[in-house]
Amino acid sequence: MLRLPLSLVGDGYLVPCVDGTDRPYLSMDAAASTSALPEVFQRLEEFLPRYSSVHRGAGYKSQVSTRAYDEAHTAARVFAGREGRDDVAVFCRNTTEAINHLAYRLDLSPDEVVVTTVAEHHANLLPWRRYASCRYVECDEKGTFGVDEVVAALEGEPRPRLLAITGASNITGWSPALEPIIDASHHLGVPVLVDCAQLAPHRPMPLEADFIAWSGHKMYAPFGAGVLIGPSATFQYGEPFLAGGGAVELVDLDEVLWTEPPDREEAGSPNVVGAIALQVAMEHLLSIGWDKIAEHDQLLSERLRKGLGAIPGVRVLGPGGRSGGTLFPGESDADLLPVVTFTVDGIHHGLVAARLSAEFGIGVRHGCFCAHPYLMRLLGLSHDEVMAYRADVREGNHVSMPGAIRASTSLSTSTEDVDRLLDSLSTIAGGSPPPIPYIQDPRSGDCYPDPEATSWYVGGGNFPSCGSG
Repeated sequence: MLRLPLSLVGDGYLVPCVDGTDRPYLSMDAAASTSALPEVFQRLEEFLPRYSSVHRGAGYKSQVSTRAYDEAHTAARVFAGREGRDDVAVFCRNTTEAINHLAYRLDLSPDEVVVTTVAEHHANLLPWRRYASCRYVECDEKGTFGVDEVVAALEGEPRPRLLAITGASNITGWSPALEPIIDASHHLGVPVLVDCAQLAPHRPMPLEADFIAWSGHKMYAPFGAGVLIGPSATFQYGEPFLAGGGAVELVDLDEVLWTEPPDREEAGSPNVVGAIALQVAMEHLLSIGWDKIAEHDQLLSERLRKGLGAIPGVRVLGPGGRSGGTLFPGESDADLLPVVTFTVDGIHHGLVAARLSAEFGIGVRHGCFCAHPYLMRLLGLSHDEVMAYRADVREGNHVSMPGAIRASTSLSTSTEDVDRLLDSLSTIAGGSPPPIPYIQDPRSGDCYPDPEATSWYVGGGNFPSCGSG
């Protein structure tokens, strides 16, 4: 029987710290990307000697690779609960490409509307703005919204072509009420895309969504494959997103006959290795069981949120937010993924992340997490404050760029790992001075140990000091 936490490739890898000590690297950045499952790595080691180009190759290796690639398509539909439905799985590079792919394939026009929300990752905002007009569901001060708010946006005129909504926030770990939202959208005749990039490693896919997209690199298969799933009819007619070899039946100089989906949507030599890696990861998650994964997630999520909220000066953002270790009135940790974003009073987010890395060997994410509109709301910034930092950014200066720090866990994270982060952060937030000076790159806003004081940072540049302000 599989038991959590699991081991991932690279666990225990020693990294240098500025005090001269090598420490086991602790990744608390699973929401950005995860390392590979050992089973994924082992499967690729077995497969690579037999790799060849897929489809229409007569050689033995090509036949083996084609069968494996086709089986990966089937595995994606099974993972998404699409057995018995006339859906196709299209392999892409990642969720971003998958959503761009769908935005093109829906043949939208600028006068048509896509409803989305202010809580989205940029991948589920920017593609829709390129092809259509957007109508946004606003969030409350906690960063949440309900079914009624979504329905109000859907009922506006003109009626939308699509609802594009997150399955789980990459900032707060909060999931909207997908089932009733999808039901309401369908009742109004509006199909739904769910961005499952954050949801896929943690919970089952929403079965009634018309379209879903997710990435392998966030679910233990970091080899460049993602998936778009939707009804076959969406991809049956018209020109595909990418045009080229493998997507055609016949080409003349004045005519093209496109092949059937999903081949029609996967022009060029596909990422067979990435697809096989993702298949192994999907099957492994299903073998663990969603109940066991959810139990592990909840344990870590509560420990993170309670521990962070109990550190003086630390503010946890979004639902489940805490002040002094106590939940705000009406709040609950229930069903929040172990993705927690926070700020530290008086210390720049970039400096917190840099110190956790250079002094403690802990990797976290900082900044705006490719979800600028949402984070600005969670931080409670005024319009004038937003305009001020935008003016600086336009001048190439990111020093004043607002942001936060995000800690997120994986199936390999233990409660001891969470405690290691909390202890390290307590040292920083408690006012312990850094052992060496840090500098800040105005071009990125990131902080680094001063190369004059340590060889830990191998870059260069004359940057201003990154103090505690």
